[in-house]
Amino acid sequence: MQRRPGGKPGAEHPAMAEGDRKTASDDLDKRLKGVRQAYEEGTGRSSKPTTPGTGGEKLGVGMRIAVEMVAGVVAGAFIGLMADHWLGTKPWLLIVGFILGCCAAFLNVYRVAQAEERRNKAASAVKKS
Repeated sequence: MQRRPGGKPGAEHPAMAEGDRKTASDDLDKRLKGVRQAYEEGTGRSSKPTTPGTGGEKLGVGMRIAVEMVAGVVAGAFIGLMADHWLGTKPWLLIVGFILGCCAAFLNVYRVAQAEERRNKAASAVKKS
């Protein structure tokens, strides 16, 4: 691919007028609307979520809870294992670290659940008023 002298990669073509860009953008918008309508007619459902917060937000909370559980247990077990190795008390500190990691993980999940509940209550209060 050859570049024109002085041209930058990704720069707009200098010969394209402002009106041509608007026409291209409008054409793209019309095509996207047509594809969305065809999808909705073919599947019987909208391509957009019906209510806000049902798709990505709930998935994000679920992923955060899963990460909190795994991270707490792994961190506790790792610290216990390292303490066992350093002090020579195998396997007792590993067991203690695992138990403490589980407790920390459940506490973190509880905090996430409480924050989510407060957020849902605030959102429902806003909807009511």
